[in-house]
Amino acid sequence: MEAQRIAHAVVSERLAACVNILPAIQSVYRWQEKIESAEEVLMLMKTTQERFPALRDRIVQLHSYDTPEIVALTIAAGTEKYLAWLGSQV
Repeated sequence: MEAQRIAHAVVSERLAACVNILPAIQSVYRWQEKIESAEEVLMLMKTTQERFPALRDRIVQLHSYDTPEIVALTIAAGTEKYLAWLGSQV
């Protein structure tokens, strides 16, 4: 499975501390002026702001899509222990 391959790569390369793979979502989107529908998986990757550019670039290298969905969401808050762990893993 492509998602597992990407997840293992970015965690082993310390670009992400953790990757969650949520299977079987249905995506509806416009691509090349057509409405498309596809079953996909959603990957949530936890990293730091500093490591995001390298993570983004690595996903682009590994992913089979021409335009993979890569967005960054800022962590507004979290437990100190978890955030320290995250930072120590990337």
